[in-house]
Parts: sequence; structure tokens; C-alpha cells
Amino acid sequence: MGRFTGKAVIVTGAAQGIGEAYARALAADGAAVVVADLNAEAGEAVAKDIVTHGGTAAFTQVDVSDPASAEDMAQFAARHFGGVDYLVNNAAIYGGMKLDFLFTVDWDYYKKFMSVNMDGALACARACVPHMQRRGGGAIVNQSSTAAWVYSGFYGLAKVGVNGLTQQLAHELGGMGIRVNAIAPGPIDTEATRTVTPQQMVAGIVHGMALKRMGHPEDLVGLCKFLLSAEASWITGQIFNVDGGQVFRS
Repeated sequence: MGRFTGKAVIVTGAAQGIGEAYARALAADGAAVVVADLNAEAGEAVAKDIVTHGGTAAFTQVDVSDPASAEDMAQFAARHFGGVDYLVNNAAIYGGMKLDFLFTVDWDYYKKFMSVNMDGALACARACVPHMQRRGGGAIVNQSSTAAWVYSGFYGLAKVGVNGLTQQLAHELGGMGIRVNAIAPGPIDTEATRTVTPQQMVAGIVHGMALKRMGHPEDLVGLCKFLLSAEASWITGQIFNVDGGQVFRS
């Protein structure tokens, strides 16, 4: 028996990186995990490997920017695992992200970017909430970033939106027994970070942190599991930095 035995969780963007770490850790703690991602090949591989190692998982393809696709994802979870207890909104455009200014970024790219990185969390929440209600409540963890607290262009703007969405949904859904919180990672050593952020820039960020190292996806897992669990039953509407002391907020 694990901490989440009998619970069904959807993790978006779970085919690699942080989302994959979340999916594997939740499955290892007893949850039935829907590995949801746009990348079918990688997502299928993650779900298959979880099952091979004794966990319960199934893959479904999702485009979080499309409300109909998000609805299909929630229905998939209901068919395979009986419902939805938890949602981890991790999917984002990050690996391969364009680096540009807010006032010059291509408008169509900007709209697509925001539809995934900010609106996608809302689309998935809207799809999953009715299923959580039928289970008597649930919990949502949104993936923010310390980019919300420092200059980070349109990526930072999207994460500011995720923080606001977290706080607003916490109030709207609290009466249904659904809690909503967010994790704001600092610089995490993933393939996406290595391809997007110039290494000289990363070195400068790490130098200014209290703990002089990059984070790893596993550094985020403990807080994610805690926020989903009954131990956090009186915590909602909060954004938690997990960043090695990169950002100090009062």
C-alpha cells in the first residue's frame, strides 16, 4: 500500500523531464497515473516502463491548449482508472522555446505559447473538476517558475498568469473540496534547460543562488506529493518556490 493507493492522477507533459519524474514518483507511491503528453512515442515509453516496474499507468495524447483534447484526457482517466483525484499541470512549451522580447515576438507564436503555458492549465482543470467532484474532492498542482518573479519575457508573463490562475481557482473550487497550489522551480537541469538557456547565463544564475547548484527534477517530487496528499488538506492558493534560494519573497 502506498501513499496514493486507490487514487488516480493525471500528469501533463509527463513524457520527459520534470513531468516524467512526477509521474514515476506518484506511481511508485501507489497512484494510478495517466501519462499525458503531445509526444506519443516518449509518453508511451514512460507509461510502459512504469508498468514494467510494478506501477499502474496508461498513456494518452493531449494538446492542453485544446479544451476538447483536455476533455478527452479526463474521460480517458475516468474510463481507465474510474475517475480523477489529482491533476498536475506540468505541460509547457519550454524545450525549443524562442528567446525574444515581448514587444517583438511573433504574435502568432506568442498566442500559441500562452495558450499552452497559461491557458492549458485552465483547460485541463476545467476538464478534470467534474470528475474530482464525483470523487468528493481532489487537488491540483500547477507548474509555475521563479521566472514569474524575475525578468523572463513572455515565459515569465505566462508563469505570472499561472500564479494568478492558481489563486483564483483555489477560491472557486475550495467549496468543492478541491485544493489548488503551484510549485515554482528555479533552474532545473533538464534537457530543455540545456537547449534553451545559454550556459553562461545559467552559470550566472547559479552563482547568485544560496545553494550553488542546479536543481534536479527529483528535488521537486517531494513537494508535489505533499501538496496532493491529505497532509496538505488545509493548504490552497499558494505558490511554493523550490529554487535553491534563487528568489527571496516577503
